[in-house]
Amino acid sequence: MSGIGDAIQAQRRLAILQLLDTQPGKASNDRVLASALGMVGVVIPRAALRDELDWLVERRLVRTEVAAPFVLVTLRERGADVAAGRSGEPGVAEPGAEF
Repeated sequence: MSGIGDAIQAQRRLAILQLLDTQPGKASNDRVLASALGMVGVVIPRAALRDELDWLVERRLVRTEVAAPFVLVTLRERGADVAAGRSGEPGVAEPGAEF
């Protein structure tokens, strides 16, 4: 991926973590999450969102559970730390970072 593509992807991942951090129980489903991301200007198809969620799961930032037709997503403690800027993760933008 290109430099700008990597930056956009890192911002998208941060937005996912930050949105989950604002939800009751720090959880949502992929349909609601995709809609909320669109409302903050991060338009992403659900298939691409699921790819991002898989990436975040691999890094132990979120936990997922399939409840067809949805994927339930829960922010893990480490993911909340990354969302708030208390911890960093390569591939996730830092809060407040510019492109």
